[in-house]
Amino acid sequence: MPWRSEYKRKLTTPTDAVSVIKSGDRIYLSGNAATPISLLQALADRKNELADVKVHHVLFVGRDPLSLRGMEKHFRHVSLFVGPADREAVNEGRAVYTPIFLSEIPRLYREGILPLDAAILSVSPPDIHGFCSLGVEVIANKAAAEAARTLILEVNDQMPRTHGDTFIHVSQAHKIVEVSDPLPVLEDEPVGEEDLRIGRHIAELVEDGSTLQMGIGKIPNAVWMALEGKRDLGVHSEMISDGMMNAIEKNIVTGARKTLHARKVIGTFILGSRALYEYANDNPFFELHPADYTNDPFVIARNDKMVAVNSALQIDLTGQVCSDSIGTRIYSGFGGQLDFVRGTSRSKGGKPIIAIPATAAGGKLSRIVPLLNPGAGVVTTRADVHYVVTEYGVARLFGASLQRRAEMLIQLAHPAFRDELGRAAKERFKI
Repeated sequence: MPWRSEYKRKLTTPTDAVSVIKSGDRIYLSGNAATPISLLQALADRKNELADVKVHHVLFVGRDPLSLRGMEKHFRHVSLFVGPADREAVNEGRAVYTPIFLSEIPRLYREGILPLDAAILSVSPPDIHGFCSLGVEVIANKAAAEAARTLILEVNDQMPRTHGDTFIHVSQAHKIVEVSDPLPVLEDEPVGEEDLRIGRHIAELVEDGSTLQMGIGKIPNAVWMALEGKRDLGVHSEMISDGMMNAIEKNIVTGARKTLHARKVIGTFILGSRALYEYANDNPFFELHPADYTNDPFVIARNDKMVAVNSALQIDLTGQVCSDSIGTRIYSGFGGQLDFVRGTSRSKGGKPIIAIPATAAGGKLSRIVPLLNPGAGVVTTRADVHYVVTEYGVARLFGASLQRRAEMLIQLAHPAFRDELGRAAKERFKI
């Protein structure tokens, strides 16, 4: 077929592929489990030839040689969602963080708000028609590929072929590199008793036929564990996880009653175990789409009985939710929290939930506080919050006054902090 000769002509080594990157260039790299490890290292090896290369990305998973100390004069991260790989660099000023809703990241590149010289994406091998799949991460990859002047594809024979709006033809690429790299995996953290209690509270809010959005971590895993016995649940989410896969295998998730994309699991990235990646490979039950579709609140709202579960770092007594920073220290990003809170709040029968353990630092700190830490960012406003869940119960804040919110949130706090919170509420709200 004609594309095969074109593919061979473009095939090259990692070193040659990144030789097109010049000082001052702005490049986009796929992230999460699609982080192009071989090409990252090839870029790092060129550090003495390059200066001020701006590297755009969402969450990176695994080792990142570009964010090591001493690399900042050569490569500067423009992080759209901060993670362990670049958190230190961002907070030390060696990289920058751009706060943005996940749903709006593709727009940055489609509209040229952030121009791109090159995009480097990890993809699956081409099919018989010459189409590579973006595999386990879609988010903004198509927008970046279409906007960049140069497209470099890392074709990884261990990348799953996923369905949906995930395909890029080899004719679009300027350079192609073949690798066989295991995808990074996300190890599940052990689920504790407080997580299980939170999971059980949330499960009580989930009706048969609901469509769910859940993310990373112990609480989402605990929720999936607590959903035993539920029927015909659906999924419209950013992330596809192992907990979700297990619920599909148990026939808890069927999508049979979904009002949008019935009998399909909709997401924008997959992150978890090797077994999950194998399960998603060429599996038509899964559809991945760019984040400006999956996370569009108007699209989310078309799912009746939508239930969105998102986490937080702190909540103040008025219901303001901080999710991306610890005081002034950037921890993560906006992600899709507010996309799903707002979309779910407009769903028929929708329930947007903020789920949070009552304490942090081994019980030494309350996550429910009179005031957010100085410099803390409000990701979800108090007017957007509907349900808050801790291991101590459920509070529905929607429609509640500031005074009533404080009373309900105090009951969700750890008992050791309730008197202190009560005094703060009395002084502030004259309760």
